[in-house]
Amino acid sequence: MKKSMLLGALTVAGLAAGAASASTLEDVKARGELNCGVNTGLVGFAAPDANNNWQGFDIDICRAVAAAVLGDPDAVKYVPLTGKTRFTALAAGEIDMLSRNTTWTFSRDVDLKFEFVGVNYYDGQGFIAPRELGVTSAKDLDGATVCIQTGTTTELNLADFFRSNSISYEPVPIETNAEALQQLLAGACDVYTTDASGLAASRATFENPGDWVILPEIISKEPLGPLVRHGDNDWGDIVRWTLNALVAAEELGVTSANVAELSNGTDNPEVNRLLGTEGGLGEMLGLDADWAANALAVTGNYGEIFERHIGENTPIGLARGLNAQWTEGGLLYAPPFR
Repeated sequence: MKKSMLLGALTVAGLAAGAASASTLEDVKARGELNCGVNTGLVGFAAPDANNNWQGFDIDICRAVAAAVLGDPDAVKYVPLTGKTRFTALAAGEIDMLSRNTTWTFSRDVDLKFEFVGVNYYDGQGFIAPRELGVTSAKDLDGATVCIQTGTTTELNLADFFRSNSISYEPVPIETNAEALQQLLAGACDVYTTDASGLAASRATFENPGDWVILPEIISKEPLGPLVRHGDNDWGDIVRWTLNALVAAEELGVTSANVAELSNGTDNPEVNRLLGTEGGLGEMLGLDADWAANALAVTGNYGEIFERHIGENTPIGLARGLNAQWTEGGLLYAPPFR
């Protein structure tokens, strides 16, 4: 590892150790607001609408945590962060959690001292190109100029892919998705590479989406999920089990429409434990008994969140695929609520 990279990692790790010394839950409650790091703008995942209200798949994770902890899904301060600034902001305590299409990797978990609480989207890296370029495979991109966000796993995956296929490329470094799209549409790069979900989200915003093709190759595993700092396990448990509650609720048939009724009690013990009518799971987390019910009432379960923001009936049009429940052939699986 280069000396500058090592020093950068140590700096982030040091910040994380210091910021995690206090109770994040106490800080959030005292502040009355959750500071949630999000993308600077990726339609479907995290972007402000015409009224400057943040909307999206990752935004609803922030809202669910705020509802579980504070009883108010709107008690969130959204902090837009780039691929470069997201980790420093989390380590320094500027945000309480990061919900920003971030890949769970060894070095981020171990070296940078972050805690990934789970996977909320199983993704992989792909390429988008103008149809007129005539390219049908990423292996045909020898000599291409490629827009790539710096400070991301996609930057490293890109180098690995071209090297393993004995082809060359010219990187066009950019910092945000918006900048990448500007460069791509202006012809400053032949193709753009990022998570396939991000490519689909970006293409949906183009004036003529049909003029663009997402190439068939998926060149990496990109398990995306929310993360917190190492060292505050209690806070990590809250964010982790809020995400698990959204996933479990879909499997158990709990929705935003029926959660109030089911909160009166059911003949399913796990539903009762999830919604706080049996057991003491909320107390174990330091939260009210209805913490999960509060989250589900505002965001709905995982499937509702997916379909509302990025599903097949939205302009982004993503199929569930690997993100289907395990009972439907996907990878989505919540541990038992007991």
